Amino acid sequence: MTDGPGYPASQHEFLLRRLHSLAGLLPIGAFLVFHLGTNATVALNGVAGEDVFQTQVDRIHALGPLVYPLEILFIFLPLAFHAGLGVKMWLQGQPNTTRYPYWGNIRYTLQRVTGVIALLFILVHLWQMHWLGGLVGGGGYFNPKEATGTAAGVLQFKGAWVAPFYALGTLAAVFHFANGIWTGLITWGITVGRNAQRKAGYVCAVVGLVLAVFGLSSIRSLMHVPDAVPPTPRHGASAPPTARHEVPGRHPDESRPGRDGAGGHQLPDRGADLQSRDRQGAENG
Repeated sequence: MTDGPGYPASQHEFLLRRLHSLAGLLPIGAFLVFHLGTNATVALNGVAGEDVFQTQVDRIHALGPLVYPLEILFIFLPLAFHAGLGVKMWLQGQPNTTRYPYWGNIRYTLQRVTGVIALLFILVHLWQMHWLGGLVGGGGYFNPKEATGTAAGVLQFKGAWVAPFYALGTLAAVFHFANGIWTGLITWGITVGRNAQRKAGYVCAVVGLVLAVFGLSSIRSLMHVPDAVPPTPRHGASAPPTARHEVPGRHPDESRPGRDGAGGHQLPDRGADLQSRDRQGAENG
């Protein structure tokens, strides 16, 4: 083996690089596809006549307390390993795109640049949307009981930079994953010849394009949600979401527009109104 920057110096490092590739493809990559696919259902809300995104979120959180260990084991730990080793490889690498501006070298550099952008985006995204944001302070805006409204509130009310940053982060994560599939197939010896690598490149490009459409369409749809909920930070990571579909900043007797009556207020109690009229008639008689 070659001993130098960017190359395995031992069997131990060789194994770490294989595990790095595997972690990016299976736990993290699979979650990325699932996450973007779930978020894309926001675009179906108006078409289906119901909150499709909320339905998908309810199915996920129907797992109850199992959600937390599953997140730690299959998302956070693989992500920490993949990101940590990826940063180490990036610092050790020596790109030569200025001397040899070939597509392979450019793709090598883009893989590392998009990895850093995606990592920064994930950290901000977790702070804003995940319950762990309550530990840091000023985060944890997402409420699974009001999934569409609270997610839209972050994009609409947290500043003009949020939506473009989410779009950039999504595209970076998608490119990093799609290009990672292509390099992973080479790393694991699946696509050996030039022809096989070219065909795999086409497939990976289609995968990246589809995921990019999913991600950008969900951002666009959330930007146009009419009843977005102003972000309210969750104080403490252990604070559970509200049991009722209550919206922060609204009176408890009010609901979302279109559910009970015009303007979102509850309909009057007709039984109490009739009793009042009977009481007034008896007094007048």
